[in-house]
Amino acid sequence: MSGIYIHIPFCRQLCHYCDFHHSASLARKGEMIEAIRRELARRRDEVAPRSVETLYFGGGTPSVCTPGEIAPLVAQVQEQWAVDRFEEVTLEANPDDLTPGYLSALRDIGIDRLSIGVQSFHDRHLERMNRRHTARAAVEAVEAAHAAGFENLTIDLIYGLPGMTLREWQEDLAQAVALPVQHISAYHLTVEPRTVFGKQGLAPVEETVSEQHFSLLRERLQSAGFEHYEVSNFARPGYRARHNSAYWLGAPYLGVGPSAHSYDGSRRRSWNVASNPLYLSGTPPEEELLTDTDLQNEYLMTRLRRAEGISTADFCSRFGETETRRLETRCAVFEAAGDLCRTSFGWAIPPARWLVSDYVISRLFR
Repeated sequence: MSGIYIHIPFCRQLCHYCDFHHSASLARKGEMIEAIRRELARRRDEVAPRSVETLYFGGGTPSVCTPGEIAPLVAQVQEQWAVDRFEEVTLEANPDDLTPGYLSALRDIGIDRLSIGVQSFHDRHLERMNRRHTARAAVEAVEAAHAAGFENLTIDLIYGLPGMTLREWQEDLAQAVALPVQHISAYHLTVEPRTVFGKQGLAPVEETVSEQHFSLLRERLQSAGFEHYEVSNFARPGYRARHNSAYWLGAPYLGVGPSAHSYDGSRRRSWNVASNPLYLSGTPPEEELLTDTDLQNEYLMTRLRRAEGISTADFCSRFGETETRRLETRCAVFEAAGDLCRTSFGWAIPPARWLVSDYVISRLFR
């Protein structure tokens, strides 16, 4: 299986927490769409015909594009790789872009899944994060998408925001599960140096607050019928994110557009320049060949973020018996500390400990 990721590097307004590549100027949007189409054509031979199953428009804010700008990209991927039917076509969107007419047009061009950037249902937090929409607009956008026929909706939420009370987080979760959504991605705020929050010197919340927010998140969503299948992701049965799940399973994918990354499923990883002017000028991607150690570390990093964890048999088939014995020895140390548990087929991080998963995983690296 292969997935195609298309990065739309434009936003109408820059969020104070965001560290992704984006621009608040839409002046060269049409030029960028044409450059992405040329890159798709140029990289045709990197993906086998009929192997593409998912298409994902990320950003930035892809919903700043008109359906007339998105439609040729969907059609080109479908024609270029002889796709009979996509398993999933996702478009990230801001709530205030989702008018009934726009939603209907997205359905007509083949978008079947929306990832809506809600982040919070409290206006004071939305204003602090410099989001464009209001809490009411977020609710109305989800309801409008459902009314337009979208049966696969996911929303993003942020917790661990300094000043967010436990009651406010409870209210966010209550509102989220009351909406007709099948998937929820909930991310703990990370203050990155290059962001507005980073430049402001925003201090992270205390660990006890993080733990309270995370515990409430798991408890509330699981009681509402959502499966906690990855560190930051919850889904109703049958609605796991197919495109993102392929990343976590090491499947090949092609990333197109400025800053987009690609992986051939074996050893070669490449990435485009994170600059709109340089991308438009034709700057070629950079690439690297992963070493055996790189491959092993990435295997641990991606698999242990999932509820299923590591399959010992699969790990052994990839890296050999000697490396498997070494891994078992390292895992036993974390099992004794309660940070890993044995499963019927290998090892996993107990979901209650996923908040510290990055620490556990990094200590297992070679």
